[in-house]
Amino acid sequence: MSGDRIEAATRRIESALTRIAAASEEVHTQPLSVSRLVDEHETLRETVIAALKELDTLIADIEQ
Repeated sequence: MSGDRIEAATRRIESALTRIAAASEEVHTQPLSVSRLVDEHETLRETVIAALKELDTLIADIEQ
């Protein structure tokens, strides 16, 4: 894996961490309904799965 690709991957990870930090600071003024929580959980779960797959691919590329 070239240095440029590693740097690009690092920037994407740092950007994702920034978005996560911003989202964690967001305060809900009203309690969320259970169905909304389930929906949000599923969305986050899918996002994490996609990110982990991308990391697996990047790691596999580095190891080659």
